[in-house]
Amino acid sequence: MTRAFPLQSLLDLSQLRLDEAGRKLGELIAGEQEASQRHDLLVQYREEYRARFVAAAQAGLSPGEWQNYAGFLGKLDEAIKQADSARTHTKQRTVAGQQEWVAKRGRVKAFDTLSDRHQSRVAYQDQRQEQKASDEHAARRHEEKGED
Repeated sequence: MTRAFPLQSLLDLSQLRLDEAGRKLGELIAGEQEASQRHDLLVQYREEYRARFVAAAQAGLSPGEWQNYAGFLGKLDEAIKQADSARTHTKQRTVAGQQEWVAKRGRVKAFDTLSDRHQSRVAYQDQRQEQKASDEHAARRHEEKGED
């Protein structure tokens, strides 16, 4: 006869919250990777554009072309700064998500431990009851044999 774990609903709820935190953490990690890729692409594009600028400058540029190249490089630099800031922000959010997941996992582990202890205690009590019943049955049979 197994008795239900009295905190089973809390264990189930904490497991659901852990699953949700895991899903959220996965999204945060994906967002961090996307922000990092966006930053890396901008840096790569800036290097390619700078190389074109240098090549064009060596071939000779008009003042307007020079200004266009320099202006666009400035805009790329600003975009890289923004992408770097976004990458840092997403990294911070991912770290916070990891900490939240670890805390929720600890809560689930605590409830699991309590559940395991409860099941062990119930099994021990059931075993003692069965042993007591068996002992009583054996004692009755012994008494019955003695009466014969």
